Amino acid sequence: MKIKIAVPSKGRISEPSINILEKAGLGLKDRESRKLISKTFNKDIDVLFARASDIPEFVQDGIADIGITGIDLIEENEADVIQLLDLNFGKTNLVLAAPEDSKIRSVEDIKSEMTVATEFPNLTKKYLENNNLNLKIVKLSGSTEAAPFIGVSDLITDLTSTGTTLKMNHLEIVDTLLESSIVLVANRESLNDKKQLIESVSTSIKGVLEAARKKLLMMNVKTQYLDSVKEVMPSMGGLTISDVLSDEQTVAAQAVIDEDEVFELVNKLRNAGAKDILVVPIERII
Repeated sequence: MKIKIAVPSKGRISEPSINILEKAGLGLKDRESRKLISKTFNKDIDVLFARASDIPEFVQDGIADIGITGIDLIEENEADVIQLLDLNFGKTNLVLAAPEDSKIRSVEDIKSEMTVATEFPNLTKKYLENNNLNLKIVKLSGSTEAAPFIGVSDLITDLTSTGTTLKMNHLEIVDTLLESSIVLVANRESLNDKKQLIESVSTSIKGVLEAARKKLLMMNVKTQYLDSVKEVMPSMGGLTISDVLSDEQTVAAQAVIDEDEVFELVNKLRNAGAKDILVVPIERII
């Protein structure tokens, strides 16, 4: 029994999506050629390249068993899929924005005769309905931020991660419609029929995410300093100790720690009596 994983064929989330699959042990056999369907080094798993906006429906309809896509696209397409994991990248917000020199500073300033331009007409319509606003919606396929300045609309809804592009285009955020990130999703039937294989993929990717901000710290410690080292050593599951055969008075110690603890902790460990300290990257934590 085989499964297909739908991955964006291009755009800002394409490479991170492929990289996370490769770190999870699902490297592409023909990555450079970028065929529509690429085999992985697991004979039961193929990768289907598709437009990011098509992936929610591909997974919903069973064309792909699982897929990597944005919450914004899932919600815009009203796709019936199961979210398995938040992949911790591609975080962005769908916002309502108006020109800086307009008098629109809040939702209360919006008039019903106004027009809003967007690549997300469904999400925009829901937002307007929830706020009792009856605006004309103009669907665009790009360059949304230019719409108010060429007479197409009074407002826009658009994706932003930092707000910098909006500011550069003299637009000001009025409200946030949706917070989005990139997620791993599954087809409902596939999750039942191919549960074991899909869970294997999900578990491997989760392991990559868990390891992303972790390091393995390894060191040698004289037994007389071991208690001092233990006191300063945080870890996921306690300090692991093993004998050093060449020196009965020394043990080898190791622990998994958060990456942002490394700088300060190494100096504390040295002062506590640790030596030969190694900081090692971790590929996966299962």
